[in-house]
Amino acid sequence: MITTVTLNAAIDKTYYVPSFIPGEVHRVARQVAEPGGKGNNVAKVIRLLGGEVTASGFIAGNNGAFIETEMQARGIHTAFIAASGESRVCLNIMDEASGLSTELLEQGPVVGRAQLAQLKQDLLELARNSSIVVLSGSLLPGASAELYAELIGIVKEAGARAYLDTSGIALSAGIEAKPHFVKPNEHELAVWLGKVSLTENECIEAAKKLFDEGISQVCVTLGERGTIAVIDRQVFRVSPPSIQAINTVGCGDSFVAGMAFSEACGDAPVDRLRIATAAAAANAMSERAGHIEDDVFNLYLHQVKVEPL
Repeated sequence: MITTVTLNAAIDKTYYVPSFIPGEVHRVARQVAEPGGKGNNVAKVIRLLGGEVTASGFIAGNNGAFIETEMQARGIHTAFIAASGESRVCLNIMDEASGLSTELLEQGPVVGRAQLAQLKQDLLELARNSSIVVLSGSLLPGASAELYAELIGIVKEAGARAYLDTSGIALSAGIEAKPHFVKPNEHELAVWLGKVSLTENECIEAAKKLFDEGISQVCVTLGERGTIAVIDRQVFRVSPPSIQAINTVGCGDSFVAGMAFSEACGDAPVDRLRIATAAAAANAMSERAGHIEDDVFNLYLHQVKVEPL
């Protein structure tokens, strides 16, 4: 079993418009609404890959009820905690003429001490019955920067492997707790190092540094240029298939899902990276965040190149 934790779950709503012009009135050509938040996207892809997964975290109000119902309809176990207010809506406006995406992200509900205590208690039990726990996404409004670090400690105490995918101060604090896996993109890694940008060699050295600090798997995602990974002391350069992406929302989550699913299956590092990269590419060819089609995934699986450096 794999468990995902989404502190700030969302409805991911995508509006497709012929041409998006700020300040103008637009009629939506079509729309898609999905249960979202990074951890929930991870759970959806793990399930599509054939894994057993439980989605946990916080949901609130009618939006939260939609999220839970839709997750269960996909065959995903749920262990959400109810919060006050409404779960957020993350709106993605796709300009079909230019292919550009504009995102509007609500903040989400505020969670109290009692609910945070319940999360920690529930997580300990979930982690005891899981091989991997994935902690993904932004913190809740008002949450401590150390919250992910605390949750990583609980996961490790229970004997499970903690995956962390977040950014900013939550990433910096989480790294200190030494999760099993992290997936910063090159910008997030640069921020962690206090720099504006990084060369590819600097990304490799930073990934090695994270590994030396006790993180067993470090994957630095470079967008369409692929991934630099350090796993069990081995450095890899991963080249993705060449595609014309339809929608990049959820690609990072799909990568994390592929890594978690493949590791839970006992696959070797090269196979983990190949599966994760194919899942990310397949997600990019779907209008729905956190969704892959079997035929597309299998096609891309044979096009991914993983080279030891």
